[in-house]
Amino acid sequence: MASKTAPPRARLAKIFGAVNVGSFRISAMIMGETETGDLMVLGSGHRASNGVKRGYVTDMKAATYAIRDAVERAEKNAGHNIQSVWIACAGAGLKSQVSKVEIEIGGRRIEEEDVDTLLIEAKGMIQPDGRSVLHAIPAHYTLDGAHGVANPRGLHAERLGVDIHVMLADGAPVRNLMEAVQNAHLEVEAVVAAPLASGFACLTQEERELGVALVEIGSDVTNVSVFAAGMLLGLRSIPMGSGDITDAVASAFGIRRFQAERLKCVSGSAIASPTDHREMIPVNGPNEGSAEETAGPTARGADDKNRIARAELISVITQSQSQLTNEIGKALKEMGFSGSRSGQVVLTGGGAELAGLADFTQSALAMPVRIGRAPQLTGLPEAHATPGFSGLAGLCLYAAEDPVDIRSVGARYGRSRDFGGGMNPLFALRQWWRALRENF
Repeated sequence: MASKTAPPRARLAKIFGAVNVGSFRISAMIMGETETGDLMVLGSGHRASNGVKRGYVTDMKAATYAIRDAVERAEKNAGHNIQSVWIACAGAGLKSQVSKVEIEIGGRRIEEEDVDTLLIEAKGMIQPDGRSVLHAIPAHYTLDGAHGVANPRGLHAERLGVDIHVMLADGAPVRNLMEAVQNAHLEVEAVVAAPLASGFACLTQEERELGVALVEIGSDVTNVSVFAAGMLLGLRSIPMGSGDITDAVASAFGIRRFQAERLKCVSGSAIASPTDHREMIPVNGPNEGSAEETAGPTARGADDKNRIARAELISVITQSQSQLTNEIGKALKEMGFSGSRSGQVVLTGGGAELAGLADFTQSALAMPVRIGRAPQLTGLPEAHATPGFSGLAGLCLYAAEDPVDIRSVGARYGRSRDFGGGMNPLFALRQWWRALRENF
């Protein structure tokens, strides 16, 4: 009787690397695309962030080391080394705008050259105002003013138009982010606005078409973005995040930040319950001693076993969360996402992992709210299938799709990325030396 053998593993056609540089953690993911077009996570890794504050690199050496460490962990898990990565940008004064342009067709059939002419015309419509352009993506086309055309080629029209989604950022912070990655011996494929990456992971195409608000709660920054007609139409950044809630807990009880973070994550909630006042929770972890130098100080108002009432913890959390939610509501109102023009709100990011947050936010905003996570991906570890890693997974999905950037239209040699600075010559030398060692 012939023995059965396992089917051969599909060969990889492409490999994508992604790095998400946050204020709380720095994470990396390596994704492969098979010859049949299937995507699979090959490996991922993360570590505590260093040298980054509110989305900005504040210590180049520390940030570079943390990025290299996270990438090496992902490489070890994947069994593959990567030379280049796509990186997410959450700070740097992100701004979203939409440019519209039309050309005359005269009723004839639209050819490939007509689309190229339209996109070249659109390139001249970009007005960066001294800022760096992260993306200039054709969101959808119009025929004689009618929207919703995905591919106009082969159709007839009097006028052909396109809506271009442009994402801008301050040049210096983007260059600092790129340099930190380049100093870690990696080439930058592209800098992607974090809301776009998270949108790829958490939102369906239908949601992006009909209208949806995405709220990504990071440690130090909360990005509030509104999608409609397939585009990111509005964006507001709030200099507050889940780290501010941790700080509020630490300050209220006079304890260390690591203790406050653990209390928030393990025992915290955005929704109070009638039994909270009867439940006493330990401030110290199970493996921590009683000495202050190893376990931290005794909490203010704690009992003789250094325990606090869960009701007091939740009171501090909900008060701080209310401040953030009020700012989110103001941002949504400024972008016209309120009243009869509101809709689904999707919460993601590490701050969205707080228990009860969806119900709390839904009650405060009077809008339907759900938690956004990355889709089920082959090989994605369970620990990374959480809202806190949705942006990283979305970054890989964005890289796999690699949307057309109109700045590359007409370019003779591949994509053109303008981030306000060229390749770091030290990085180029390091890449040459690395290639020399690997091949000789």
